[in-house]
Amino acid sequence: MLIDCGTKHSIIHQLLARGMQVRRVPWDYDFSNEEYDGVLLSNGPGNPKMCRRTIHHLRNCLNREQPIFGICLGHQLLALAAGANTYKLKYGHRSQNQPVLESGGNRCLITSQNHGFAVDAAALPDEWLPWFENLNDGTNEGIKHRRKPFMSVQFHPEHSPGPVDAEFLFDRFAEMLHQSRI
Repeated sequence: MLIDCGTKHSIIHQLLARGMQVRRVPWDYDFSNEEYDGVLLSNGPGNPKMCRRTIHHLRNCLNREQPIFGICLGHQLLALAAGANTYKLKYGHRSQNQPVLESGGNRCLITSQNHGFAVDAAALPDEWLPWFENLNDGTNEGIKHRRKPFMSVQFHPEHSPGPVDAEFLFDRFAEMLHQSRI
């Protein structure tokens, strides 16, 4: 289930390239009672707190075990649905060369970004972990759930336009979908 908040076609191409069937629904569609193997929350413009319907529907899905992957605005929406907070950046991230570091490791990715809001990592509930950090300003660039197959990233892993460093995240989402079916 692709929740379209302004998705780029390259995200759909990444899903199709991995053999996924994609059902694309609008940002305000109540998908919480639908059958699906997983949810991808797309990128999109604006203040995530304005997407109250999406956040509400997503909260209902957090009780399920199906994988969830958020990208950019989708990252912010997942964080809000989980109970965290977002805030407006003084200077948005708008480039194709933003370095992010994976928490607990030494993997650095060069990423493509275009957003003006960020997730407040200090406000994450206990069951959520910061996953990536922006090396330019220390802002949160990703979160993941401790036990459930939920993850999100602030940057654009589909590399269109931009670097290909983070494309592996679509493979990870595909693996999560496969594991949830077993």
